[in-house]
Amino acid sequence: MILVSVGTQLPFDRLTRTVDAWAMRHGIGDIFAQIGPSNYVPSAMEHVDFLEPDLFRRLQEQCTLMVSHAGMGSIITAMELGKPIIIMARDHRRKEHRNGHQFSTLKQFANVPGVYPCTNEDELTALLERSDSLTATPSLEAEAPSAMIDALASYIGTIAAERRQRD
Repeated sequence: MILVSVGTQLPFDRLTRTVDAWAMRHGIGDIFAQIGPSNYVPSAMEHVDFLEPDLFRRLQEQCTLMVSHAGMGSIITAMELGKPIIIMARDHRRKEHRNGHQFSTLKQFANVPGVYPCTNEDELTALLERSDSLTATPSLEAEAPSAMIDALASYIGTIAAERRQRD
């Protein structure tokens, strides 16, 4: 199953429309999309506006490919689960977002294994055309290493003790 997610804040019809058109051309029906406050209604994909976090997580675990806006939550989850993810930046000049930070996200993840960035509909379609060959392996742990947690707890404890002594 391919899982499509556009987030919850603003419409991202360009991404939804492109995946839907690709699915129609190829007769692919195993796509589930979370489309947010969309103005476009997909015809080839099962879809909902919003998902409860627990259900969304289960779908992320079950899918073979994620297609998403360039949101950090989706990228990190894909990396944790070892799922390949195609990310497409929302374009603030098209009123798809408030600023251009998602283009910076694309640039930062351009060479990360398992993350496949695209900036437009043609690039998204090209990646979908080879979706069967996109791969990933888990590259992030779901939790920080215990040494890091211990060091952070120690630092916070030191700061708290210093403040108590000043007060």
